Amino acid sequence: MKATPLSNCERRFLLRAVEERKRLDGRQCYDYRNVRISFGADYGCCIVELGKTRVLAQVSCELVPPKPNRPTEGILFFNLELSPMAAPGFEPGRQSELLVKLNRLIERCLRNSKCIDTESLCVVAGEKVWQIRLDLHLLNHDGNIIDAASIAGIVALCHFRRPDVSVQGEEVTVYTPEERDPVPLSIHHMPICVSFAFFQQGTYLLVDPSEREERVMDGLLVIAMNKHHEICTIQSSGGIMLVKDQVLRCSKITAVKVAEITELIQKALENDQKVRKEGGKFGFAESIPNQKITTFKMESAAVDTNNVEEQAEEIITKADPPSEVFAKPILHTPGTAQIGEGIENSWGDLEESEREEAAEEEGESEAAAFECQKMETEDTSTMRETKKDEPIVLSDSEEEEVVILEPQELPKKTRTQTNLKQENTSKKAFNKRRRKKRAAH
Repeated sequence: MKATPLSNCERRFLLRAVEERKRLDGRQCYDYRNVRISFGADYGCCIVELGKTRVLAQVSCELVPPKPNRPTEGILFFNLELSPMAAPGFEPGRQSELLVKLNRLIERCLRNSKCIDTESLCVVAGEKVWQIRLDLHLLNHDGNIIDAASIAGIVALCHFRRPDVSVQGEEVTVYTPEERDPVPLSIHHMPICVSFAFFQQGTYLLVDPSEREERVMDGLLVIAMNKHHEICTIQSSGGIMLVKDQVLRCSKITAVKVAEITELIQKALENDQKVRKEGGKFGFAESIPNQKITTFKMESAAVDTNNVEEQAEEIITKADPPSEVFAKPILHTPGTAQIGEGIENSWGDLEESEREEAAEEEGESEAAAFECQKMETEDTSTMRETKKDEPIVLSDSEEEEVVILEPQELPKKTRTQTNLKQENTSKKAFNKRRRKKRAAH
């Protein structure tokens, strides 16, 4: 990621705000931004908003053969994409260092923590298992991508439902949602990442850093934990040396934040399941606040239809009389016209200088046209003279007559005897043919 570097003034301002325990968005040092979860129309699709950072998660499944070393376990695949739509510094189609680090951290958080029971994904041992694929797309980048991605990933996995399967002998039957209800994944716990930014070699600490705070921080500590206070993974980056007490302090803060976020996730899942069972409206469109203009909703207003005619007459009497309207269009110049009210259109009128130029152009065009006609008449006359002098040679074939036009006539002095003989023979053959035709007629 090649972000625009901060100026020295901005850097000093942010560092001074950290020293004074102040943040640009008004939060305290240990405060987390608001987390908002909205689900899509299909199972396994959700959008998580962490402040202004937005991540879209989508889960899909497919029946595939298992890995040779694990024939009775399903396959988990995770992929995070950073598009230029989220931030102009991201380059499309390129594996940056940040993207590789985030993907590895998500895999350790979700796969290595054994939060999903992979053995429950086995259909036929050694032949067919479910492959669960989690795709994460960063829609907007405002800092702390890993926390938003981890929340979106675990929410999408909890919300996902795979098709039901039955096995009879060697035949595997996959049922549609209409035939049988889809089956949720077996999830043991929900690991969630919490990030801590350190400044001045660990002197100052901020929870959930924003994008500008990430640019001036000295190091980052990420702790993944579930609500049972079990640390799933921990990672430190930036080259800072942390004391044991600092790590313990961060783990205690993580336990509090993870408990709050887990409770929020469970409530969101329960509300979505309740709405789907009741047959109500759900999805991204319903999750948009009604106060925004993009919701296409308006409160119904009562319309008073009493005394409509009297009000209309009052409006007509108080209104100004209509201005004069031209019945016919006014033609100022060829190609222009005016209908209705307004000032007369002078667009087609030419000024004196433009009129003189137009007259000169017309005179020049007439002179050029006259010269062209003169040249054409001369060319036609010369062509007629050349056509008269050119000899016409006819072939002796009886099938069809071929006319050959010679380009130029040879002078009398250079004309050879062979050419004269050819002309005589052609004339004789032509005369014989004319006689035969007359005799036949």
